[in-house]
Amino acid sequence: MAGATSLAAAANLAGKSSVRVVVIGDPGTGKSSLIVALATEQFPENVPRVMPPTRLPADYFPDRVPITIIDTSSSPEQKPKLIAECQAADAVVLTYACDRPATLERLSSFWLPELRRLQLKAPVIVVGCKLDLRDEQQVSLEQVMAPIMQSFREIETCIECSALRQIQVPEVFYYAQKAVLHPTAPLFDQELQALKPRCVRALKRIFIICDNDKDGALSDVELNEFQVRCFNAPLQPTEISGVKRVVQEKMPEGVNESGLTLTGFLFLHALFIEKGRLETTWTVLRKFGYDNDIKLRDDLIAMPIKRAPDQTLEMTSEVVDFLRGIFNMFDIDNDGALLPTELEDLFSTAPENPWISDPYKDCAEKNVLGGLSLEGFLSKWALMTLLDPTNSYANLAYVGYPGEFSSAFTVTRRRRVDRKKQHTQRNIFQCYVFGARGSGKTSLLQSFIGRQPSDTLPSNSERFATNSVEMADGTRKTLILREIPEGDVRSLLSDRESLAPCDVAVFVYDSCDEYSWQRARDLLVQVATHGENTGYEVPCLIVAAKDDLDQSSQALQESTRVSQDMGIETPIPISVKLRDLNNIFCRIVHAAQQPHLSIPETETGKARRQYRQLLNRSLMVVSVGAAVAVVGLAAYRVYAARKNSSS
Repeated sequence: MAGATSLAAAANLAGKSSVRVVVIGDPGTGKSSLIVALATEQFPENVPRVMPPTRLPADYFPDRVPITIIDTSSSPEQKPKLIAECQAADAVVLTYACDRPATLERLSSFWLPELRRLQLKAPVIVVGCKLDLRDEQQVSLEQVMAPIMQSFREIETCIECSALRQIQVPEVFYYAQKAVLHPTAPLFDQELQALKPRCVRALKRIFIICDNDKDGALSDVELNEFQVRCFNAPLQPTEISGVKRVVQEKMPEGVNESGLTLTGFLFLHALFIEKGRLETTWTVLRKFGYDNDIKLRDDLIAMPIKRAPDQTLEMTSEVVDFLRGIFNMFDIDNDGALLPTELEDLFSTAPENPWISDPYKDCAEKNVLGGLSLEGFLSKWALMTLLDPTNSYANLAYVGYPGEFSSAFTVTRRRRVDRKKQHTQRNIFQCYVFGARGSGKTSLLQSFIGRQPSDTLPSNSERFATNSVEMADGTRKTLILREIPEGDVRSLLSDRESLAPCDVAVFVYDSCDEYSWQRARDLLVQVATHGENTGYEVPCLIVAAKDDLDQSSQALQESTRVSQDMGIETPIPISVKLRDLNNIFCRIVHAAQQPHLSIPETETGKARRQYRQLLNRSLMVVSVGAAVAVVGLAAYRVYAARKNSSS
């Protein structure tokens, strides 16, 4: 299937311009002789104790990536240098002497545990040197190494060689380079003898991309197009027949009347890997933009759009239409909701489901079966786009969106400009929810996504809730509520730009608890002051929660007075328990849509505004006086000129 693979291109896509191989092992195991024999193609008579760094040119191996080989000393005084070299290595060649069983035993008793202790991530190639001295009665390499490789999965491969007889010397470093450029670990689980989940998900995405007619199989034409795209060489009809015959013999369901199925496609790659042809699968992955972690390369998903702190990204109508389409495609039972299994299937071509952990896991409304509605589905994408546009775009690409980053998202107008124009064109609004612990913040968020207060968790961590809100004019807007834990406020406001992405802030207090109101008031003043000092003012609303309980009259009077003094709407009473929410979410969106209103003003802010007004009036008086003087002088000059001409 691979044909004439373009290995050089694949290696370059691996992001490696050179490979650094460090050779370690017990004294006298043949480390230095191995390196000299490779460089000179002959056995050295006199070998220095430690060779200087040796560089192989790019054209030494087919991958055309130069290799630097570092020799080491295992003497105790050189241990710090040995450790430093291992930590800087792309691959480690660990040697033992075939004629000295004690050096083989030392692999398990010292060297491999030591590499683990150093938390070495580089692949390890175990090399038995002095093959020419090995006793013919000794057991085979496979028998010797099988238990060691079972215990130490970091071993990529094992090989025996002879520097004296020039047996398999280049192969040692070829395998070391190959382990770096075409590693096994990301692709294949040696213990299970199966492709790893992330590899399967990537290959499934590639299969779907290449299945042009979407019939669930790669036809001969599609197989040939895939071959040309990956390996720059077509397949002959006999080769295509041969590939399908191999699959059909081993796995009948891998081929049907339409061509090679996904099962067959995955089987082929598992077969390549089992036969040591990892470069074939890596070439395919890299041609489709994957890096060594089997994720799309950063340069393919990087955000090319520059924006101010008070600008955010929203999905374009093109992306929303695409998401509606895949929602309907994966809603197999047509119940208007994606069950967890259907959602997992939708993300089966991504490295993992991006919504299985916070902040996305429980941020949207679900039905009794755990199904996610279309509005909830779109709201989660809106939240991911707000918090992490690069990750949002990557997952769009994983699930099949074909467009560029610039066609996926649009940049909103600056919030500062929206306030000046007294209007916003945004469709997605972010609301920060402040309040004391126990004030009802979390219950407010939970009610927004259809959950009862009994479902709530302690509000000691930041959480999000997102849903669509139908407005009075029939339009729908997406609202994202972000709960700010009381203990995080100081840290949040220490960042000058922390309020820049906020469209509206809500301050929740327990209407039967005077202390809760005092904390809400203090937080309101802190946020208002921060906005005045940074220019990132936000509309604010006060919410009096737990309206079903006995209210604190003092808290009610104080909150009403403070709201009037600061120029914002009086507190909005709600009861989550009684499901009497007083249209709170529409009111939040409405406040965000009028970004010039409901902006609280502190006493300092008022004094500053009054000073500016006084200064402006003074400047106006001065300018008017100057204008009068200029007009008077001009009139006098005209009068004098006329008088002179008449005389």
